[in-house]
Amino acid sequence: MPPRFRDIVEEARLSARALLDYGEGFFNPTVRLGVTGLSRAGKTVFITALVHGLTRGGRFPVFEPYASGRIARAYLAPQPDDAVPRFAYENHVRTLVEELRWPSSTTDISELRLVIEYQRQNGADRTLTVDIVDYPGEWLLDLPLLAKSYEQWSAESLALSREPLRAKLAAPWHAHLATLNPEAKEDEQAALAEARLFTDYLRACRDERFAMSLLPPGRFLMPGNLANTPALTFAPLDVPVDGSAPDGSLWAMMRRRFEAYKDVVVRPFFRDHFARLDRQIVLADALAAFNAGPEALHDLEAALAGILDCFRIGRSTILSALFRPRIDRILFAATKADHLHHQSHDRLEAVLRRIVARAAERAEYAGAAIDVVALAAVRATREAQVTRGRDRLPSILGTPAPGEIANGERLDGETEVATFPGDLPDNPEALFNGGFRGLSSAGAEAADYRFLRFRPPKLERNGDAEPALPHIRLDRALQFLIGDKLQ
Repeated sequence: MPPRFRDIVEEARLSARALLDYGEGFFNPTVRLGVTGLSRAGKTVFITALVHGLTRGGRFPVFEPYASGRIARAYLAPQPDDAVPRFAYENHVRTLVEELRWPSSTTDISELRLVIEYQRQNGADRTLTVDIVDYPGEWLLDLPLLAKSYEQWSAESLALSREPLRAKLAAPWHAHLATLNPEAKEDEQAALAEARLFTDYLRACRDERFAMSLLPPGRFLMPGNLANTPALTFAPLDVPVDGSAPDGSLWAMMRRRFEAYKDVVVRPFFRDHFARLDRQIVLADALAAFNAGPEALHDLEAALAGILDCFRIGRSTILSALFRPRIDRILFAATKADHLHHQSHDRLEAVLRRIVARAAERAEYAGAAIDVVALAAVRATREAQVTRGRDRLPSILGTPAPGEIANGERLDGETEVATFPGDLPDNPEALFNGGFRGLSSAGAEAADYRFLRFRPPKLERNGDAEPALPHIRLDRALQFLIGDKLQ
């Protein structure tokens, strides 16, 4: 099928689905809220805390409809898409509150329907349905593949892997790649070997010492039920961008599987889920990049720019709702703000704003509202002042996860410690100019920033009531994402 005709068919299918969604939403106002972020950014915790706070009486002073008492109640309802797994909210709450562990990371798409009964500012009673769609941010980085040939993707992937820090991690894959002749006869074992080494390289890039974010194809690190299928058994080859693959060659085999990946994985995700979103929050673990070093920070910048380029953005109108749905609000959130003293929260926001600045300009020009916030969906620490010599350092107190190392000591996961993670600079450009050392180039003790992983907090119960989860600026995120829908 020619690509141009296929694109026309896809747009027609999207328009038909938009008409159906619009008809349903006319009688039952609905917002489809996408929640995504790159690995370990805290998507699962964010959704769990959001739903828990709205349904169990959380403290949200900045979320105006809630703080003013106009929200009568919020409750979960059966989700609308029968073929999509339900977000395991109850299990995640139990893990956080009772087991004091963070829930497992997002590896697949899931959905949850939240119904909010509220009173409008004019006194009328209304209901808003919020369909929360949780999906890995790595899947977003696959969407640009739809517009690329196998040869283009190979050239870009190889160029990226030859950058100084990545080249060391890619050395075993590069060594094997040098032995391959792309025009040789197709060979299943050669494809399996190269796909395995390429995946090992991607996995090494994601290690906390390097914390790279730009790692497509996204399903290589979270294959699910597609593990070991031909659609995930391909890798880049060193071939000319404008070249033509001989029939029956390894090159042709890899190209065919690359196209299958787009057909089996990328297009269905775009058509069935991504293209239907109304609002979006993108969570980013900037602290992991500070831990790793300047290369990781630049990589995060490139990844977030790539993610924003994927969104179909603009002011939402009746025509767009009918035929070409658009995302009209995007919130970028720097997570784990509780790992910093509050004096550095504005600086963390400034860093994230600098990361997304160029991409955000395009979104705002198209009429979409963009905001940036530093938040902690569940606050795991509290603040303190620690005396070091004559200095009093703004520090944080919390219980690090088992195996974390502080002051040369490996912690047991039960001991509370005070730590000074370091002050972020007033001017974020100092970070982007490479003026700090991370784990990728120095040991833990020599790194300029060292953010530990903390366990969830122990909560005090009042009778049988479910305790509220402490947070930082989760209410501000709610106000931006859905506050206008509850006026």
